[in-house]
Amino acid sequence: MIIDTIPHVIESAFDRKLPPRIDYGIAFIGCGGIVNYGHIPAYKASGFNMIGGYDLNRQAAEKTVQVHSLDKVYGSLDEVLLDSRVQIVDIAVLPWEQRDIVEKAVAAGKHLLCQKPFSTNYADAVEMAALAEQAGLKIAVHQQFRWSSIIQAVRTIMAEGWLGNILDVQVQVSIQTPWDMWPWLASQPHLEVVFHSIHYLDALRSLFGDPILITSRHTKDPAQKANGETKTITVWEYPSGLQILIAICHFDWSPGLYSVIRVLGRDGLIEGTIGTNYDYPDGRSDTIKFTSRSRPEQNFSSVLPGKWIPDAFYGPMASLMEAIQTGDEPLTSAKDNLGTLRVMEAAYRSMSEARSLNPLEIVA
Repeated sequence: MIIDTIPHVIESAFDRKLPPRIDYGIAFIGCGGIVNYGHIPAYKASGFNMIGGYDLNRQAAEKTVQVHSLDKVYGSLDEVLLDSRVQIVDIAVLPWEQRDIVEKAVAAGKHLLCQKPFSTNYADAVEMAALAEQAGLKIAVHQQFRWSSIIQAVRTIMAEGWLGNILDVQVQVSIQTPWDMWPWLASQPHLEVVFHSIHYLDALRSLFGDPILITSRHTKDPAQKANGETKTITVWEYPSGLQILIAICHFDWSPGLYSVIRVLGRDGLIEGTIGTNYDYPDGRSDTIKFTSRSRPEQNFSSVLPGKWIPDAFYGPMASLMEAIQTGDEPLTSAKDNLGTLRVMEAAYRSMSEARSLNPLEIVA
């Protein structure tokens, strides 16, 4: 049974944590759907200073600026980078277009929030991270699933010690995804892992660290029009004996769709749902059920506050702003994201080479 009571010890997990200064000028490079229904609503709710946007399709930029009452439609990337009001560029373009923008933005002295995947080429990602570091600038990658309610709840419960040693973790998603909504995605040779499961890979790394061995198998619906894989099963292994299963299917026509995360510890069990995968892009709130092995007074079930889209989207930008102020690295820094790209690439190489890989085999 789902109830509305969340234990006091994890209530703070859902607070919108903002740095002391949030008035950095933000300009969008790319004004597509995700910026309009994800980035901008979350930034407005956080009080961030959004100046304007640029898109190769000028009408998209004009519509974004008008609908959200921003100040400036930029006519070119150079115009954005010459605007002294802009300290942060929020890039939401196709991954293979990102490096050129990063190079120009770094040369212009702008901090960056880059869309995920940071790159589909690991060597390019390494070079982009190095460029910003050499220039004394900060790059964060928009791996916003870390700030979703279910991941924040899991992180907090783990920190409280309610789970004990982690024994088993599973993320299982079986849904119907209309890839035709995004023709550019449907045309890609790689699809599910790099554009969907990358969210889970990044969040799981942040919770449990990097695995030492990755085994992955991919397939397709014979009737699908998309080119890339749409069903994947990936297993991560750790020295402790922990295994993590990530099993995703995007062509489930049945009424029994599900999107769940399960974390089994020696002392407790988390059973949660990832709400955004139901009725995408409207989605639902995440839910959680916690069961203690020996302390039933800790047990609870709840609908968690907010939704992954748009509420979690404030997180990478807030972390970037904090890093600018403190000199530390954003939580989803370019350097950290190299680890996410390694486990992603290891999954693809595991499939193509029919073997298990240590992600450290992935090098530039």
